[in-house]
Amino acid sequence: MSNVRPIVAVVDDDPRLLESLEELLESAGYAVRSFSSARQLLISGLSGLDVLITDIGMLGMNGFELRDLVKRTRPELPVFFITGRHEIADQERAQGVSGFFRKPFDAQALLAAVGDVLRNQKVED
Repeated sequence: MSNVRPIVAVVDDDPRLLESLEELLESAGYAVRSFSSARQLLISGLSGLDVLITDIGMLGMNGFELRDLVKRTRPELPVFFITGRHEIADQERAQGVSGFFRKPFDAQALLAAVGDVLRNQKVED
């Protein structure tokens, strides 16, 4: 069994939520790369990432636009949306993601969803 920790990228313009998610994911054994904007993530690059968690409502490139760009480059990369805007959850644009979480979200549910997609990726490989 490999000792390599899966890498989860988190993109959110709220520094408190970014720090909270980083601590949560690291406590579950994931390596975390945090970004305060979609632009920062794209400059850093998508290679090596195993999961992307992104806020939807951000200045500049929003989460939908980031997901669309990521899916063109890395269609196999699981993407999770988080948002505080409840009306967005019903939009068709939220379709085609691995998971959708409304703030405040259940931390254990998020960890379970991330674990599930990573296990499914290993099965497919």
